[in-house]
Parts: sequence; structure tokens; C-alpha cells
Amino acid sequence: MYELTIHPEIEEDLREIDHSLRIQVFKKLKQIQQSPQLGLPLGNKYNMDLTGFRKVYVAKKKVRIVYEILGDILSIYVIAIGKRDDMEVYKKAVSRL
Repeated sequence: MYELTIHPEIEEDLREIDHSLRIQVFKKLKQIQQSPQLGLPLGNKYNMDLTGFRKVYVAKKKVRIVYEILGDILSIYVIAIGKRDDMEVYKKAVSRL
């Protein structure tokens, strides 16, 4: 199982979504720990370069988790959790790089 490391602002991301979605996010994080390749690769879109990062959907695409697999130490670094509305989650992710 991979170690899960989260960005310091993830707690704030989680406060922005309702409780039932939060539960689904935690379940998805557990799945990512077991199978990090689960997410789809991100690239450079809309002037936001997230090459090397992956995204995974939660709750029928209502929420996305953006993370990076750090292979040398078997670690997953979660940098953003949020909704796609106006590319919000990806903007957060880029600002945290």
C-alpha cells in the first residue's frame, strides 16, 4: 500500500464539500492508496500545466481528486480536492505547486 501525503490546504477543500461527498472522497483515497494508477493522467490544459499528476472522479464526476505518484518512496501526494466548476480544482492544484 502506498503512503498518502496531503497538501496542507486539503482540509479547507474538504470543508467546502458536504459530508456525504466527504465520505465518498475518503473511500476513493483508500482506493488510490491500493491502486495509484486508478486516476487518469493530466497534462497541460487551459494554461495550467499538471503534467505528471492524475485525477480521479468522485460522486459521478461531482468532485475530483488531483494527485501525484511519487514512485521512489511509494507515496501519493494529494494536492487538491474539489469541483470542476470553472476549472476550480485544477486552479487550486496549479496554485499549490
